[in-house]
Amino acid sequence: MMRNQKTYFILMLVCVALSLSGCGLWRKAPVEKHPVAVPEKSASAAYHYSLAVILRLDSRLQEATEEMKKAWEADPDSAYLATELISIYAQQGDMKNALAFGEEMLSKNPNSVELNLIMGSLYLNVEDYDKAIGADKKVIEIDPKNLIAHLYLAITYAEEKKFDKSEETFKKMLKIDPENLMGIYYYAKMLTQANRLEEAEKMLKKAMSLNPYFEMALFDLSALYENQNKLDKAVDLYRSYLAINPSRIGLRMKTGELLMKGKKYDEAQKEFQEILKFDPDNREVKIALGLMYYDMNRIDAAIEEFASILSKNPQDHKVRYLLANAYEEKKDNPSALAEYKKISVSSDLFASAQIRAGFILKKDNNLSGAIALIENAIRQRKDQISLHLFLSSLYEEAQDLKAAENVLREGIGISPETLELHYALGVLYEKTDRFEQSISEMKKVLEIDPENAEALNFIGYSYAERNINLDEAETMILRAMELKPDNGYFIDSLGWVYFKKNKVNQALKYLKQAHDLLPEEVEIMLHLADVYMSLNKVKEAKEMCEKVLKIDSQNKIAQQKLEELTGGKR
Repeated sequence: MMRNQKTYFILMLVCVALSLSGCGLWRKAPVEKHPVAVPEKSASAAYHYSLAVILRLDSRLQEATEEMKKAWEADPDSAYLATELISIYAQQGDMKNALAFGEEMLSKNPNSVELNLIMGSLYLNVEDYDKAIGADKKVIEIDPKNLIAHLYLAITYAEEKKFDKSEETFKKMLKIDPENLMGIYYYAKMLTQANRLEEAEKMLKKAMSLNPYFEMALFDLSALYENQNKLDKAVDLYRSYLAINPSRIGLRMKTGELLMKGKKYDEAQKEFQEILKFDPDNREVKIALGLMYYDMNRIDAAIEEFASILSKNPQDHKVRYLLANAYEEKKDNPSALAEYKKISVSSDLFASAQIRAGFILKKDNNLSGAIALIENAIRQRKDQISLHLFLSSLYEEAQDLKAAENVLREGIGISPETLELHYALGVLYEKTDRFEQSISEMKKVLEIDPENAEALNFIGYSYAERNINLDEAETMILRAMELKPDNGYFIDSLGWVYFKKNKVNQALKYLKQAHDLLPEEVEIMLHLADVYMSLNKVKEAKEMCEKVLKIDSQNKIAQQKLEELTGGKR
């Protein structure tokens, strides 16, 4: 999307529409249309306004809001002060007050360019496109050469995917000012959104020719190349920028990352080493080097890089997690386990680290140790639902289904809206032959997420297995397939429903399709065998049973079917 962060337009509004000096977003902003200081009508308004500006620059927004209110109250006829107050509300994320106050002011001053501009931007942010278009058009009616209104209008049309209207508006804007940097830049973004990539590339290059230091265009052009897998072009772009601005460590870092992505490890290493000349302890570069060594399967070098970071900052849990991963890749399970266990309980990586440690213990045939570890982790961080889910799976593996159920119930008590817990509990009920409870849990999943394809399929298939509610089962599985059309298990479920409804030819069609997608799935082959048997296609049915037995030689269902088909002779 062109606008993936709503706050961006609010900030752009603060910089541009209110003409706060020094923002640097516009090459030619029509500042003469917007006052840059409070009218001298009221000394009190000027005093409170000045305080508000200082507080705002200091990020003390609540206090700034109170002072700006006082400034506006001292001069309530000032559209500029009203606009400033609206912008502070918006900057705080208080869109309700921003919109309410703005609409009140606009009703009193319908021809105010400042108010219409800011309201057009706010309407754009809350996706009220009709009002945004109305406000922007009003500004253009009053001031036909207003570049900001043209820009907002073009962006709004692009958000609605009305690319023809967006392009028409951009062209009008650039006719007024052919070298307007932000007009060219956002025109390029619209072209990208419309998948007109060659034209977008030309426009971004034009923006950079007007201002070689314009990093927004640089990043977008690089992203355009990356998305087309033209990594060399993206690298060349960054390098040309670094030639005129070599101090930009972030761009050199990005260059190294692109080279890594293209498997040009020697060149990437040179870029990273170049950064380390200026900043020998740069954490991000050292992490990138460690990851690059990991990718190159130079695990010892990766371990050395991560360990060097930890020697200076032992509390860097992200790096410790990476170090543990590297030890795990090296098959040094004791070292990996030790590092995972060192990750602090307060870290965001705590739960993931404990689960990785649990996997190591389980892999080392220490299931009881894994259970004890995760039980202890839950005592420390009950809020980490992933721990409950993992512990439940460990209990299941230990054949302690009651304990598995209890830990899921405990998790639901802590986080009742976590659908993964309800889904896991529903599956557990199904395994323990509690059909009604199983369906009840899956329906809870659908209450939380009506579009959950897995729950829809689970219920539909469960009904088909019991030969009940087959119309409802068909409807639910069809809905699941709309959400995930290439899921072989869902297609199998639909075929099984049709078999149960005696629509054998339809059943065969979907089961064959499922088998093509999942050729090693035993359950699907057994379903196909049943369909072939019902059609008296003995040869095909036998082939399916024999395929099952090649995968699972002890499969009793396949053995029974084969005996039935061969009269006990194999």
